[in-house]
Amino acid sequence: METRTDTHSKLFGYLLWIFGFLGSHRFYYGKPITGTIWFFTLGLLFIGWIIDLFLIPSMDREADFRFREGEVSYNIGWLLLTFTGVFGLHRMYMGKWITGIIYLLTGGLFLLGVLYDFWTLNDQISERNREHRFG
Repeated sequence: METRTDTHSKLFGYLLWIFGFLGSHRFYYGKPITGTIWFFTLGLLFIGWIIDLFLIPSMDREADFRFREGEVSYNIGWLLLTFTGVFGLHRMYMGKWITGIIYLLTGGLFLLGVLYDFWTLNDQISERNREHRFG
């Protein structure tokens, strides 16, 4: 039986839920499609946002099973992306120095790179942790 790792934090999920009408907690838990829908509909007119208050524990469990733990922390990666994405600090944190510098010089590739990272950051971190583990 595979042991469950704690890759994502419920506390961090609830902190992002405060901005959940913009979909931030859904992106964090690896749900980019519904995160985008929440972004454009203000959390389905705030109704879905309120319902998510009760769904966060199950989204957290699902993310813990889905993504690989390792040296790169999902919480730090998401914190850096959410608040400094246009500067590329989240990419530098993952060891992607070249693209991090490109983000720094281009405002996160004119925000398109930041949007891409909101969709794929969990997978990027999981892949980076797999590379660190298996070298």
